[in-house]
Amino acid sequence: MNAGHNTIGRAALAACLVGAIGLAASAPDSAVLEYKMPAGRVLTYQTSSEDAQVMEVMGQTMDTHMTNAGTFTFRAKGLKDKNLVLGATIDDIAASVTGAQGDMSPDMSSIKGKSFDMVLSPLGVEVDVSGAEALTYAIATESRSVANGFKVFFPNLPGKPVKVGDTWPSSDATEEKTGSVTIQTQLQSVHTLEGFETVDGMECARVSSQVTGTISGSGSQMGQDMTFSGTSKGKNVWHFAVKDGIFVKGTSEATTEMSIDVSSAGVTIPMSVTNKSEVKLTGKQ
Repeated sequence: MNAGHNTIGRAALAACLVGAIGLAASAPDSAVLEYKMPAGRVLTYQTSSEDAQVMEVMGQTMDTHMTNAGTFTFRAKGLKDKNLVLGATIDDIAASVTGAQGDMSPDMSSIKGKSFDMVLSPLGVEVDVSGAEALTYAIATESRSVANGFKVFFPNLPGKPVKVGDTWPSSDATEEKTGSVTIQTQLQSVHTLEGFETVDGMECARVSSQVTGTISGSGSQMGQDMTFSGTSKGKNVWHFAVKDGIFVKGTSEATTEMSIDVSSAGVTIPMSVTNKSEVKLTGKQ
């Protein structure tokens, strides 16, 4: 999942890439999964995502293709009310957007190197990412924030010892404001501990997550009032280092079906989006 990612494809939670994976010599009966970020720990992740969007407008098909890539570093600063304070830095970020209107790729250079503090619970709940709200870029003359990508960056953990086959639920919510349009996404996930594997020398829990989402929104564009509604579903597979207490990697795929109702024109525009995302830990200190 990428911090520059657009909300409509947001069923994708953070994701998976390369690494030497092998069966652990001996898998534990159960494990306690908890983020461990002692002050001074530094983690760097690379992310990428790809979206294919298709709209049907007045009998014409309009395709839009989007790709995002980023590198982000999180530095542990200590505790706040038993939660983890992380200094997040956008080391690099880029996006490509092409469609019927040609190349609409945003210039994201203004947010490269920018930092903010975020608060993460030991179970992976992004308690506070408000510092990222001010980090914005323009796409098609409209401003967007990178905050939503950080709101769903770290996978949610069960809060109890789990053994292979155990499941636990979690929920996430994002809100994207683009010009005069506001779109909310509500995500529900069911996570399953599938087993234990060794990744880059770390014993990791392998977890699969079934994700469903609902999308709603409203606003106006070019003088036309619009309402948005839709559903999303997807699957994530991610690895969490049990002893180290860190998110190691993951992959996700999602599909979203939406309707855009333009009441004044009596028109309903169907839209579908498919998304693939990856994230991997590339540095640990």
